[in-house]
Order: sequence, then structure tokens, then C-alpha cells
Amino acid sequence: MNLKERPRRLRASFAVRELVAETHLSYRNLVQPYFVSPLKIDSEPIPGFGDVRRYGKEALLHQVEKDLENGVRHFLLFGAAAEKDAVGSESANEDAAVPQALQRLKAAFGSQASFYADICLCPYTSHGHCGVWEQGQVVNDASVELLVKSAVVHAQAGADFVAPSDMMDGRVGAIRQGLDTAGYTDTGILSYTAKFASQYYGPFRHALDSAPEAGSDRRGYQMDSRNVRESLRELRLDIEEGADMVMVKPALAYLDILAQVRANCDVPVLAYSVSGEYQMVRLMAEAGLATERDLAVENLQAIRRAGASAIITYFASRAAEQRWL
Repeated sequence: MNLKERPRRLRASFAVRELVAETHLSYRNLVQPYFVSPLKIDSEPIPGFGDVRRYGKEALLHQVEKDLENGVRHFLLFGAAAEKDAVGSESANEDAAVPQALQRLKAAFGSQASFYADICLCPYTSHGHCGVWEQGQVVNDASVELLVKSAVVHAQAGADFVAPSDMMDGRVGAIRQGLDTAGYTDTGILSYTAKFASQYYGPFRHALDSAPEAGSDRRGYQMDSRNVRESLRELRLDIEEGADMVMVKPALAYLDILAQVRANCDVPVLAYSVSGEYQMVRLMAEAGLATERDLAVENLQAIRRAGASAIITYFASRAAEQRWL
């Protein structure tokens, strides 16, 4: 064949493929989520969630130490409630699981790692919604007041960034003002900017017992999966209100949203590869339909290629420990 161009020349060997690769993924791009238990436990498995576990404070300290040795330096913490009530009071309790864990982690590791505290009421409310639930709906402004209190408590405990995941209107600006007034001007905000009402959250909700009460869902405040322009409106508002970083969640089914958000802002953009995405990889691997490592890395590369500065993934710790990258 008389071909002027042969693209396969640039795929012929590992060395050449590495030289011309357009997308690069490393452990410094990964954020490991951890679930912190209020119980006095070492760690315990979460049914239906692969090998993801809940950790007690001491066990989490040892796990993060191991992760740091392997190259993972960023961690997102979620708390489970010892007691739940209608307004999620424990979300702003300085003695709750995450603030207590943050104090220990920051004392042990200082600036070696960055710690992000998820700010939401759903793990702490008896009804499972992300705010104050009245007459069949979440009340926005009253919910924001509680979220501000929670953010300040987590900043006080040592969070480098607070990460509001509730999707209430105006919460980024209110949290920024609350943090600044309390003297935490250096605490950043990672906003869940485009968080969609999704079926991919099932294992996560099981982990925190945070499913909304029977007969209700979160479509009244989380975003509609059919919309693109709405995510750009949320992006504009979050940046105007003071978000330091923004996030798209879930990741794989919303790569188009991720690319649009990346193209329309100059702050770091994170993507959350959520529990359902993680579990799909695990189940395919268990069924012998894919190699877990190769499929997980392929997904992470796709998310990075779409524009993610960093990726929140349940594979971060294992990828680093087993040297997947």
C-alpha cells in the first residue's frame, strides 16, 4: 500500500505511546474518600460496596499514613451519625466523628496531606434529606444556616477545604462569609457545583444510611440529568460566591458536563467517580468480564481527558498501593 500517513507508527511500542500520550494520570491527581465511624471500631466492611470500609479514628490515621507512603495525598472525609434528628444536629458537633478525625490527622500529618470535609446534612438527618425537611420539601435558607455552622466546625477541626454537597442555593457565599467571620479565611471551598440526581449513588447511601425517606427523592434540589446549561449557571454562581474549586458528580455519565465546566472557568475542576461507578468495575471484574486494574484506569483516564484537574475515586488507595499507574 502506498500510504503517506501511517498513524500506527505512533502506537508501535510502549516507549513511543508514552512519549506521545496526550493525557497523563498520576497519584497526585487522585483523592481518596473515607467514611469515618463514630463507633469505637478498627474498621468494618460496608455490605454491597466492594472492599470499601468504615474506619474508626485510629484506624483511619494508620490508613492515611500508608496512603501517604504510597503517594496519595488528598482525602475527602464523610461522617456517619451516632444519633440522627430532624435537623442533622450532629453535622455541627465538634465532637462528631469527622471533626475528631480531622484534629488527629492534621496533628499527625500537617501539610503533608490535604483534607476535605464533606458538608451536608443527609448523613445526620432522620429523614435522609440534605436540609431542613418541611411539608414534603427541603427549605433552602434554613438549611443554609445549618450548613454554615457545620462548615465552621470542620474548618476549626483542621479541614483544608470544606466541600458543600447539598445543592442549596446561595450556600457557597454564605459559607464563605461564615468562614471569614469566624477567622478561617485560609480554609477553601470545594463546591459540588453540578451534582446530579443520579442512580449511581446507591452504595454510598448504604454506607451512610442516608437514603431519603420512603416516598421522596432529591430531585427538588439535585440537578436534572437532562440539563447542560443549568450546570453552567450553577458554575457562574459558585465562582461569584467564592468557590475555590468546583466539582461535577457523577463522572462517567457526565463527561460532557465536565468538559463544558472545564471550558468555562479558570479554577480547578474536580470530578467525583461515585460509588456506583466503582461498584460496576468491581462487579465486571468479579464476573470475569474485565480486568479490574485496566478498566478502572481506563475510566480514570477518560475523566482526566475530559478536563478533570483531579478525580475523587475509591480506587485511589489501591491504585497507589498496587502501583497501577
